[in-house]
Amino acid sequence: MATYLLNPELNTIDPDFKGNLFDKGQFRADGMTSEASYRKVLRWQLSKNPQKLEKEKDSFRVNVVPGRSFLSGQDNMIVWLGHASFFIRVNGIQMITDPCLKDLPIVKRKVGLPCSIKEMLGLDYMLISHGHRDHFDKDSISQLMHQNPQMQLLLPLKISDLFGKRKHQVAYQEAGWWQQYKVDTLDLYFLPAKHWNRRGLTDFNQNLWGSFLIRTPQQSIYFAGDSGYAGHFKEIREKVGAPDICLMPVGAYKPSFIMQPAHMSPQEAVKAFQDLQGKVMIPMHYGTYDLSDEPLGEPVRILKQYQQENRIGGTLKMLAVGETFKI
Repeated sequence: MATYLLNPELNTIDPDFKGNLFDKGQFRADGMTSEASYRKVLRWQLSKNPQKLEKEKDSFRVNVVPGRSFLSGQDNMIVWLGHASFFIRVNGIQMITDPCLKDLPIVKRKVGLPCSIKEMLGLDYMLISHGHRDHFDKDSISQLMHQNPQMQLLLPLKISDLFGKRKHQVAYQEAGWWQQYKVDTLDLYFLPAKHWNRRGLTDFNQNLWGSFLIRTPQQSIYFAGDSGYAGHFKEIREKVGAPDICLMPVGAYKPSFIMQPAHMSPQEAVKAFQDLQGKVMIPMHYGTYDLSDEPLGEPVRILKQYQQENRIGGTLKMLAVGETFKI
């Protein structure tokens, strides 16, 4: 039986939102189905990559700024840790997004970290957008939780199920779209994204996905998580306001027939940034793992061209891993 799910303990900022549709054990959104996804994956594996030679010759690598000083400072800042992982400090609160700080089971990291994971202490919150392995890495999450026993996890609905028997040992809040977490000294919202979820063969869309907005009286930061381009970016701006800083995914977009429903190309990410009417765009989700057919450095080249042609609609800030962006 279909129902609409929200966390009744959290405030819902959109009074017209009934909740996230949950039907037959699956969250329903975007019209995506597991059967269509399997067919597309098979088509992808049987297709030739038209950029194969270009990709093999691409020598692009993300730069790394070594050091751990960002962990012990006091300034408000954003530090990219690779892929969709960021260290963020606002109003003395320290958080990390989508921790995936190690090699994946099949895919190796193309870039190192600015410091050892063992040095990542003093974290107050962990924000997780969804359960895909390149955003929810159990080894990274477990190590950070062990080192930061005071840390609380801010999650989408039903993501806590991924902790299995450890679920009741984890300090967490789960939210549906348009809900506000209970966090002191700042406003933190869980917002829509155009994506899906799966970790195994039988758990398609059993856990929700989404994006985050972090807001203080001085500034707001939007973390898009993983998303295809859709009308929710305009809707977010209309309902919660234009973010000052937008952390936008720009990689893993080819071939488009399988990637476009859930990921954005650099061109689409710029369009989403313009829909949000953000001031600063910080690209992510590129250069750290090789997950798709486009050359590793293609997103950077496209965005730099857009910047030269004054087509971003705001300030483009491309961070090195470990580079500090003060806010």
